Amino acid sequence: MNAPDPLGLAAVPLRTARLDLEPLRLDHAPEMAVALADPALHSFIGGVPLTEPGLLARYARLVAGPAEAGSAAWCNWVLRLRGDGPDGGSAVGTAQATVVRDGAEIAWVVGTPWQGRGLAREAAVALADWLRGQGVPSLVAHVHPEHHASAAVAAAAGLTPTDVFQDGERRWASSR
Repeated sequence: MNAPDPLGLAAVPLRTARLDLEPLRLDHAPEMAVALADPALHSFIGGVPLTEPGLLARYARLVAGPAEAGSAAWCNWVLRLRGDGPDGGSAVGTAQATVVRDGAEIAWVVGTPWQGRGLAREAAVALADWLRGQGVPSLVAHVHPEHHASAAVAAAAGLTPTDVFQDGERRWASSR
């Protein structure tokens, strides 16, 4: 039996104990501009927070997919916190997977007000489990060596650190 073609993947709604992972839409841009507005989110990756128009333009590119059809599948989600508390219903971050034939690169970000609650871990584990369930053979993530919280998230998603560095970030990987 042949494995499914990972390039046919598209983001689908995912659910964890506390989060709904919603496939990215353009109308997420306004609330995500607020959720991701803290410049501290960029302390390890560089850059500055995008404004609402900047996020809208970025999301339009992501929703459209790669310019070269069949080269990759771009799967992107907004993380929405469920519950009745003060943050219930809030968009709190994003998760993404760039899928190619031999695997996927995954990434996650949770807005500063919601960090330290295990939400990134929850989202990354759900994403990794979903990708593995879709037959994606290997996963990688790139984590700044001093970003201990993201390293813990990568480990929880079943990735282990390698000796490979790219743009100052350590490659974490797993394979079947």
